[in-house]
This record gives sequence, structure tokens and C-alpha cells, in this order.
Amino acid sequence: MDLGLRDRACIVTGASGGIGGATAELFAQEGAAIVLVGRREDRLGLVAQRCTELGGRALPLVVDLTAAEAGDRVVETCEQEFGRVDALVNTAGATAARSLEELTEEDWQRQWELNVLAPMRLMRAAAPLMAQSGFGRIVNISSSAGKRPSGTNLMPYSVTKAAELSLSRAFADLYAGQGVLVNAITPGPIGDDVWLAPGGLADQLAQKNQVSRNDVLERTAAGVPLGRLGSAQEIAAVIVFLCSERASNVAGAAWSVDGGSVPVII
Repeated sequence: MDLGLRDRACIVTGASGGIGGATAELFAQEGAAIVLVGRREDRLGLVAQRCTELGGRALPLVVDLTAAEAGDRVVETCEQEFGRVDALVNTAGATAARSLEELTEEDWQRQWELNVLAPMRLMRAAAPLMAQSGFGRIVNISSSAGKRPSGTNLMPYSVTKAAELSLSRAFADLYAGQGVLVNAITPGPIGDDVWLAPGGLADQLAQKNQVSRNDVLERTAAGVPLGRLGSAQEIAAVIVFLCSERASNVAGAAWSVDGGSVPVII
């Protein structure tokens, strides 16, 4: 299936690995040009090399997305290097397992800046340019926790991911009539660095609950109707479809890609 992404100019944040890296590689397979945004220069370089091998063009860009000027800088770079901005994928994010008593004001502020202000600034910069050309795709990676908030260990993450869903819908309403389609995806637990890296959520929850890392992963997988964690590639496949010409009648949606974790139809 031709997704109509050849030579499209795409921005992917959090592109140094996980969902962002997998998304960049799928864009490259479709022949797109990608600005790879992240904080780890070495990892971005490896992803850029892989994208080139797959048939795309890739430009690594090291940026702290919580900086006030980051959104403008990223979008301007894409426009200068590739001539336009056709797609924006906001995958950058991070979290930690902490109880309400352990959370600081800085923890709350950090999650707000990363999960709400950063994508807002990028959309605010990119959407008007897309509207001028009459074509644009924006996909924000929220979380199943944004649909089913967790008050146990991920409260700031859940709250800000819910806000990201509302933000996505607000931009969708504003720009759909101008050919800019804004949607969100809500993944469940994914078998990437967030969960599996040393010191990641699996290790954090194991320490908190005084169980083994394998126990945490088994319990987490058991809570998913599919019986397993998802993969970054599975999420990326949906992202790239939503950025394609084929998704021309999808706007303001929040697609669950969570193996059935959230037991409602919305």
C-alpha cells in the first residue's frame, strides 16, 4: 500500500529510540525526510544512519524540548532543510514510579513541560505552516494512563497525558478544516527502554513492591488482554498510517493501541 509519504517532510521527537526511533525508520522506508529530535546525539546519529540505509533522508537535531524556544527552532529547521513541514509526531516523554508522598513540585512541573507545553509549542509552530499548504498530519503519543488515570505511582504522567489528549482535540477542531489532521495515540505498556532499561519502570516497581523484575513484567503483561507488552514497531505502524494520505478522514481521534488494556470503547 502506497501511503503517499515519499518526500514528505516529517518531524519526530523522542527519535533516539523506542517508539520515536521505530517511527522514524518506518517513515524512512516510505521515502520520507525526517528531522530526528532528541537529547542523545550518539543515539540520534545511529537512527539517522539507519534511516538513510532504509531509503529516507534524516537530520539529527539535539534539542531540549522543555525550552521555551524549542518548538520554533525544530519547525524552522525542518522548513529550512526540507522546504516544508508535512508531519509532526510528538513521542518524547519520560516518567518515574513515585507515590503522591514522594512527588515534588519539580516532578509535576517537569511532566507538564514535557507532555503538554512541549507538544503545544511544536503544534503552535507547525500547524499554521501546514495549513498554508493545505496538508498536515500531527500525531501526539499520549498513553492508556491518560484514558484511565493511575493514582498509585504515575499520577503526574497520567494527569498530563490526559491533558495532552484534550490539547490534541483542541488543535484538531481548530485546524481540520484547513487540511491539518491532528490525532492522538494511547499506547499501553511497551517493551522498550521506558520499561526494560536498567533503572526503568520494571526495576523501579520491583524495588517498590519488593518483588523481582520478572514478577513485575509478568504481572504487567497479565493485565493486558493480549497477554503481553506491546512493541515500539506496533505503535509506529499506527502513527505512520495516521500521518499518511490514507488517513484522510481521521481527525480529533485518540486511538487505543494498548492490547485492550483500557476496557472501554471511546
